Amino acid sequence: MNGKERLLAALRGGATDRMPVLSVCQYATYELMEKTGACWPEAHYDGEKMAALAAGGATVLHLDAVRVPYCQTVEAEIYGSKIKDGGKKQIPSIEKPALSVDDVPVIPENFTEKGRIPAVLDAIRRLKQDVGGETAVMGSIVGPFSVAANIIGVSALLKASLRKPEKLAPFFEAAEKTAEQYAEAVINAGADAIVIEDMMASLDMISPKAYRELAAPYEKQLISFINKRVPVIIHICGKLDQVILDVAATGADAISVESAVDVREAKRKFKENGISTPIFGAVHPISALLEGTEEDVAQGVKKSIADGVDAVSPDCAVAPDTPIKNIIAMVKTVEGL
Repeated sequence: MNGKERLLAALRGGATDRMPVLSVCQYATYELMEKTGACWPEAHYDGEKMAALAAGGATVLHLDAVRVPYCQTVEAEIYGSKIKDGGKKQIPSIEKPALSVDDVPVIPENFTEKGRIPAVLDAIRRLKQDVGGETAVMGSIVGPFSVAANIIGVSALLKASLRKPEKLAPFFEAAEKTAEQYAEAVINAGADAIVIEDMMASLDMISPKAYRELAAPYEKQLISFINKRVPVIIHICGKLDQVILDVAATGADAISVESAVDVREAKRKFKENGISTPIFGAVHPISALLEGTEEDVAQGVKKSIADGVDAVSPDCAVAPDTPIKNIIAMVKTVEGL
């Protein structure tokens, strides 16, 4: 099987020749930039360079999937949030939110024609042509809860979630509707799967009750729209043990987890409740990939597999100064099992 066949089979519950290896979250590193000749910040804004850097995931790292973009600010920028450019070393971040919690969000017209979305779509088309025959091409979009946080500010969102959660509904609804537009454009550009990164829906940030009432319903609505056409991987940071069944109930085709999650216990709960959703992860991006040796990476991969993951992936975004030999070690370890 090639990487594309392998990953799509795993997402659909089919048999594979070996476990897929990918990076659900961003994997661009300075070393990969040097090897591909495509660097930040240009690769955040130019579709050709964005695709060239992402394609290194297949040609250099030998992963089963490639993905774009590299940050979580694309949608919020279109709503008017001020973006701080990360330059050559960092990813773009939110400098100033567009709105306050008392404002009424207005969905921008022609959403997918604005900001950096045309560059992302161009990159997906290029990836599909350049490596998409053998490697799965994934487009990443930000989940509604996290887009809302990027529009009104994390602190404002967290305060409102405790005191006046009803004020947040218009922001979640607008974010979900624009995510549908974005996802449709990504699929039309040729993506084989979509990653939803809803990092602010983490239990490191909100309570299980808030996740169930404020984040999960909109994730479920968005996933229902997308996975009629392509599979969806959802990634939420942090320790999800208390809501892992709720995350599965969103209908995602796979759940990407951090190593903080007890995968064995999650699998036990899934079996007990008749759930077959695959779990992807959970090689630590710092202790193993950034700071560890290739042997440390191999041990992390073997532990993740022993715990029950269905595909091996770093458990969150790869730090850009990570040695690429350690990312390649993930693939080599799985191939050697």
